[in-house]
Amino acid sequence: MLLVLLLVANGCNRSPDPNPAAVLELGTYLFFDVRLSGDGSISCATCHKPEFGYGDGQDLSETYPASDGFRNTPTIVHASSSTSFYADGRLSNSTPSDVILDMIGGKLFLNVHDVLLTERMKQIPVYDSLFYAAFGSEPTFDHLVTALEHFQASLTPKDSPYETGMMSASALRGEALFQGSAGCASCHSGPTFSDGQAHAIGVPNNASIATDPLRLSALRLFLKEKGVDDFMTIDSDPGRYVATGEESDWGAFMTPSLRQVADTAPYMHNGSLGTLEEVVAFYSDRGPALSETEQSDVVEFLKALSGTISDVFVPEMPDYAVSPNWSEEAN
Repeated sequence: MLLVLLLVANGCNRSPDPNPAAVLELGTYLFFDVRLSGDGSISCATCHKPEFGYGDGQDLSETYPASDGFRNTPTIVHASSSTSFYADGRLSNSTPSDVILDMIGGKLFLNVHDVLLTERMKQIPVYDSLFYAAFGSEPTFDHLVTALEHFQASLTPKDSPYETGMMSASALRGEALFQGSAGCASCHSGPTFSDGQAHAIGVPNNASIATDPLRLSALRLFLKEKGVDDFMTIDSDPGRYVATGEESDWGAFMTPSLRQVADTAPYMHNGSLGTLEEVVAFYSDRGPALSETEQSDVVEFLKALSGTISDVFVPEMPDYAVSPNWSEEAN
């Protein structure tokens, strides 16, 4: 906020080159601002809460008001390292900015038109100053998306016990199992511990998707928009089938990242497993079977993949205001 006040006092030092610190500050404001949604009631932080590792701590997500979600909210920590997004992988070979665009305009997400959103920003003097500080221009939609992408990219903690080499003896044993006989690494590999592929593994159903009218109606709207036939008869999530239309992909879901997994319970695409202990037991029951001690060791390794997320200063949201010289300024 200090940067904004200085800019207002000095008439905005309008550099044409992006200022990384100012871009990040702008992205922080935008992430927490409910005016990024159509009706001004939800923000990015409604579902991606810092205190839950930028998940939301619920089994199924919230959505745009008057409906409810049918999938678990994924963390956005380390998402800048990913190229495949959503549990159905419908945005593959993509970038975080592609997801941001989808979230802003999606009927079940923020549900706001880009022109309306940009015009809102122009009616808020503090945002006008922030955009000029960051990009040397008045608010634009492209710059708004870039600022949000920069905020997301800042969520990349590097101090996890796994990365610092400070894992406990139990976690080290768990890593050996994870990479070896337990078979976890056959799907959970790479920098985000995901192979970027879809798998059908028999995750238990979350009954509320079929029994909660708001969740079921949201699912069916989503399926209709994605061109799924007979969407009105479907009461469970088809998963990857939504993106491919291949029967073999029905009920398959993308391998999620394990970064920051200690903070993002509950788990699986539908939030049906509440703890890491339940997740490891689920896989052990499917085989290869692990002893209780081995399961505990794998859990400790999973916890070691989480680092410290820096506290984020949540700014006070600036008000709309009319410029005193509005009649003399170019639009």
